[in-house]
Amino acid sequence: MKTKLNIVYLHSHDTGRYISPYGYKINTPNLENFAKEGIVFRNCFTASPTCSPSRAALLTGEYAHSCGMYGLAHRGFTADCSKHIIHTLREYGYKSFLLGIQHIISHQRQNEIGYDEIIDLSSINDSKSITDMVPLAEEFFTRSHKAPFFISIGCSETHRVFPEHDAENDPRWIRPPEILPDTPETRLDMARFNTSAQRYDKGVGEIMDILKKSGLAENTLVIITTDHGVAFPEMKCTLTDHGLGVLMMMRGPKGFSGGKVINGMISQVDIFPTICEYLDIPAPERLQGVSFLPLLENNKKEVREEIFAEINSHSAYEPMRCVRTTRYKYIRRLLEKHLTPVLSNFGEGTSKTLWLDYGWSEHRYQQEELYDLIFDPMERNNIAKKPEMAKVIKGMRKRLERWMRETNDPALQYGRPPMPDTAMLNDLEAPSPILSTATSMNNEKRQHNEIPIIRGNFKSLN
Repeated sequence: MKTKLNIVYLHSHDTGRYISPYGYKINTPNLENFAKEGIVFRNCFTASPTCSPSRAALLTGEYAHSCGMYGLAHRGFTADCSKHIIHTLREYGYKSFLLGIQHIISHQRQNEIGYDEIIDLSSINDSKSITDMVPLAEEFFTRSHKAPFFISIGCSETHRVFPEHDAENDPRWIRPPEILPDTPETRLDMARFNTSAQRYDKGVGEIMDILKKSGLAENTLVIITTDHGVAFPEMKCTLTDHGLGVLMMMRGPKGFSGGKVINGMISQVDIFPTICEYLDIPAPERLQGVSFLPLLENNKKEVREEIFAEINSHSAYEPMRCVRTTRYKYIRRLLEKHLTPVLSNFGEGTSKTLWLDYGWSEHRYQQEELYDLIFDPMERNNIAKKPEMAKVIKGMRKRLERWMRETNDPALQYGRPPMPDTAMLNDLEAPSPILSTATSMNNEKRQHNEIPIIRGNFKSLN
């Protein structure tokens, strides 16, 4: 094993790539400075564009259906925490710490993950805001650490509900995401997001300054990422790049420096095997990602021909699968009888209200979607049924089905992924993700939503 480097995993909520290092006009100077010192991955994708499955896939190195994380931790779903990276690192002398959000198991059960210490938030009234957590981060980094550490720092920014915009983010001069119309409603929504993103940036800057002053920075790999796309209509909770694309920046010794930009596609399931190779420790055989160190060390352009992603449930059950190459995206929806927007899977806001006012709820999707990402990067022109694309879509289907077989996706056996009895889900027709409107998955609800009934633990399906 090489030098025992510390690892800081700093993750935000719902940020996508909407920070200045990715070219967006959002004032995030601390993240920009980090990018100039480290490595920026311009084509990193989440394995599942919903909160808990995304984090579980990253931390276990397995896709959501393989690690058992089919939905949200606070809605009755749980990952197989024995697969968490901290257990592999512990075998090589690492201590593990949690500060803030973890979101792969219910808050009441988070001791079951296995962290050596969960840092107490009572002194900041259990706030998960990054700026409130800065003093706790300072206390941690200025401790005397006799063993190398892995610390997860999870913050609530930039999750909805957004704060009111500040003076710097005047909605008159704001541009919303390209997928949305440029209107007063969408500008206001984006102004509020920008304010949250700048609070996140401030906290990141303060924590990175503390890390440097503590003398730990030279021996620490810092990973900054997020779970999925921003919480706007047709972004988060979708398998287009608007939902899958995530910021991913790393800074540390031995290659993760210099302000380099990596264009090769990577998935967040690749982070676990990359850390193993970087630390020169054996990677568990079960891992489903690939190390992307060759993109840095060997100047390779790609380590992947394709990336895969899935949705099973968020607020409501909406199973989908996809495969993406550098040229094409193929999406398959697994609910044949519900092809209109599942509105409760999209957070409330002025952008959503605007779309609803214009009839968004009546839009219809196709069960199969194919997009040419070179000529249609917004993924709005579905070419799945064009005769000239028959060979392409056949090849993309084969790629997806091969991945589903190799990862033992239960959707192959049941036609769609099963849900546990503990699942709390909104009706497919519910307009809002409000948790109080969700109901347990009793037999009547299962029949209504055509969800297979599977008793017992998902581990039997792995």
